[in-house]
Amino acid sequence: MLLARSLLRHLGKRHARYLWSAVEGPLEPPLVTTTLSQYFQAEILHKHPSRPALICRNESARAHGGPPSVNLGITSHLAWSFDEFDRHINALARGLLRMGVQKGDRLGVLMGNNSAYAMLQWACASIGAVLVTINPAYRINELANVLNLVGVTHLFVVPRIRSSSYLEMLKEKLPDLHTLRNLVVVDNTGILTQEADKLDLRSRIDWREIMVWDESSHESNLQKEISSSLQKDDVINLQFTSGTTGAPKAVSLTHSNLLNNALSIARCMYLTEKDVLCNVPPLFHCFDEYPRLVLGNLAAWSHGACIVYPSEIFNPKAIVDAVVEEKCTALHGVPTHFLGVLSEVERRRDNGETLDIPRLRTGIAAGSPIPIELMKSLRAKLNLVDLTNAYGMSYPVSFQTTPADPILKRVETVGRVQPHVKAKLVDPDGNIVPVGTPGEICVAGYLLQKGYWGDEEQTRQVMRRDPKDGTLWMHTGDEGILDDEGYLRIVSRIKDIIIRGGENLFPIQIEDVILTNPEIEEAAVVAVPDTKYGEVVGAWIVRKSGSTISRENIRATVARMMNPQNAPAWIFFTGEDGAEGELPKTASGKVMKHVLREWSRDLVSRNVGAVSSSSGQ
Repeated sequence: MLLARSLLRHLGKRHARYLWSAVEGPLEPPLVTTTLSQYFQAEILHKHPSRPALICRNESARAHGGPPSVNLGITSHLAWSFDEFDRHINALARGLLRMGVQKGDRLGVLMGNNSAYAMLQWACASIGAVLVTINPAYRINELANVLNLVGVTHLFVVPRIRSSSYLEMLKEKLPDLHTLRNLVVVDNTGILTQEADKLDLRSRIDWREIMVWDESSHESNLQKEISSSLQKDDVINLQFTSGTTGAPKAVSLTHSNLLNNALSIARCMYLTEKDVLCNVPPLFHCFDEYPRLVLGNLAAWSHGACIVYPSEIFNPKAIVDAVVEEKCTALHGVPTHFLGVLSEVERRRDNGETLDIPRLRTGIAAGSPIPIELMKSLRAKLNLVDLTNAYGMSYPVSFQTTPADPILKRVETVGRVQPHVKAKLVDPDGNIVPVGTPGEICVAGYLLQKGYWGDEEQTRQVMRRDPKDGTLWMHTGDEGILDDEGYLRIVSRIKDIIIRGGENLFPIQIEDVILTNPEIEEAAVVAVPDTKYGEVVGAWIVRKSGSTISRENIRATVARMMNPQNAPAWIFFTGEDGAEGELPKTASGKVMKHVLREWSRDLVSRNVGAVSSSSGQ
């Protein structure tokens, strides 16, 4: 009865009318104080040992070797109960210890969505190792920089994804990776030995060779000792993000950050052990920069639900097949993913195919602003009537909608502040703004990261303690508006980051690449609205006198030197095709990018400046 009264008080507070843009989430249910591995054993494995945990439709039933597996009675692909999942996790944890992995070691992961990635998430947490999630689209210099930045000692990698051959890339840079001791290869090609021999890559280790299946081994006792010594505030995950400079920073996330946020996310989605989540975005991927491993994997598993990986990389056909055949109830994605799935569904229906997806109901849409019309289509065509919106930054989710929210709030806002989280919107002087007034979003609570790894200066810039009450606030650099019911609407980003299909791109990095061309005087990169990706890259170019460099040349240069998603989709030459004659600047010479964004929208509406994607990707 006391708990019920407490919940009612908190619910009443959430429905109060606010005058100022400062809110606090409820204090119930209480925060969990265990580590991830302790929670897995006590609350997941103990309660749901025989329920489906992980289905990987593009992997063989015995992808990792070892003793025979029940595999949920399926022979065509990998399908584990939580009991089988746990057996594989522990075999890996013992193998990591035998390989010399110690508490606090950073283990990098460069892979698509697969069971090895899922195993590493839990195995690392059980022995105190720090999982470092890496974008598979990195070029070799970007990859080397982030590995050295956090001192990765063991790198887990697949031979290739699409056109990226990681073994070939790494062979070139191995002498420059100062802390790397082991290169473990998870074979997703079936020709690992052939590729490794061709490259004379003797330093690699086959993933299957590190598994220790003997439960009576010395490493088994060592794993238990380490696991019992871990604390909830130990760092177990590093996610790379960047600020306005685009320089990489590693966000340090703890057991408490990840586990409690996963539980909160799942409650907003009304997840239960009967749900099956089709996990579409890449596991390194961040929705508005917060970990995909939390939104997808942990949120589902924390409630005993099942995760389905339809394919290693984004594949609309495989996604629709998985949703139908695995009877999925939830689907995550950013606008790009959902548009691809909708297109595949419509193609099949136009061809007379009947799609049976009545169980699909919920998921999370995030990473880029979700157009209202897209939300309506997802409800009408995919039955995603309980789809939720969420907001976070380089820490987990702080605001999220629920199926109980009014439909307009669910499509136009990112919901209310979550339990055990404080939020405020402030003006440039740090004063809380009235509701309905734009302000910088600041958050506080258990979800705050522990700091940028090895970068105290950057940490101090964004994490500031209130001198009045000692509250530590994360200044997000995002601008929002809070209404009088506590719903948050994101209106812009104070930082100039471009979010293309849910992936963050950094203008200053793209500008630096463009300016390597001697025919270019100035370059300024801004976000351009796009119906498919939410935002794409637009580049304003001031050419040197006599230059004839073309849009296609510029796009090709960026695509060659960076992740191709950075390649500009629109390029505007000053003084040409109706564009202004010079870049708008402040008195101090700083380019006014908010003005460029307005100019870009005008030119795009007249189809001025479009560049063919074939010229760079």
